[in-house]
Amino acid sequence: MPEVIAGLEIPETAAVAEATTLIQETTTPLIYHHSRRVFFFGLIHARTLGVEPDPELLYLAAMFHDAGLLTPFSDVEQRFEVDSADHARRFLLERGFSTAAAETVWTAIALHTTPGIPDRMSPEIASTYLGVLTDVIGFGLDGLEQDRLDEILAVHPRGDFKNEFLRAYVDGLKNRPETTNGTVNSDVLEHFVPGFRRMTTVERILGSAWPS
Repeated sequence: MPEVIAGLEIPETAAVAEATTLIQETTTPLIYHHSRRVFFFGLIHARTLGVEPDPELLYLAAMFHDAGLLTPFSDVEQRFEVDSADHARRFLLERGFSTAAAETVWTAIALHTTPGIPDRMSPEIASTYLGVLTDVIGFGLDGLEQDRLDEILAVHPRGDFKNEFLRAYVDGLKNRPETTNGTVNSDVLEHFVPGFRRMTTVERILGSAWPS
């Protein structure tokens, strides 16, 4: 029997089951519950928009999207979103998913903090992004049915999500601050890390090697 929460069905596949266990065992309850909520909220947004993401790919994107916060360095020092995306792509390819499917999940994760682009892309990419927006900053929260929202939160509670998530965010970025250049992630470090100041695009242009 597939697991159903708030009328939303979790895909009943081997990859979904394995990813669920992996994220539970290798991250934290905070990231696990957040990732599952992102899947449900993403699926709700998809239905509202009238698009049909592949539910398995949407689930895998949601589950891996913040994994890079807790595994901050892969082969190279890079943005946490890219760490997350690289781990997810490897997971899919090792389990026989097509290159196209793996790239869709990679893109959904890599772009999930980039405003204005992912919501114009494929259903899986857009739904991941919108699910993240709902859980992190409350996007579309006023349009969610209260009974459905209550059921999701009963299974995947938020607790002190705002403060705990920000702490996890800082912990995942503080050892690689330069990777936040030009991203929303720099906002977090500038707010919480004493002495950190992001370099602006204006400074990069004026300070470039070109004489004019």
